[in-house]
Amino acid sequence: MSDRITLEELAGLIKKAAGITVAPELLKEQADSEFGELGIDSLGMLGIVGELENRFGTALDVDLEHCRTPREFLDQLNSALPAGA
Repeated sequence: MSDRITLEELAGLIKKAAGITVAPELLKEQADSEFGELGIDSLGMLGIVGELENRFGTALDVDLEHCRTPREFLDQLNSALPAGA
């Protein structure tokens, strides 16, 4: 597993945790669009964060649910992940 979460993985997490299908290509094109514009609300964001915490077996020490765009989310997430996660 990579040390970094990609837009493709984020698209999968959005579908699994928020129940919204966003094509990875669309997510790449709209990486600076707000999550709300993609149909993802605050509960969806909490679900995505919960999935990530389950995956890594630990609470993430960043407020990811407050990120406004996919790019901001991935930047904060990937900078918070320990090497070799």
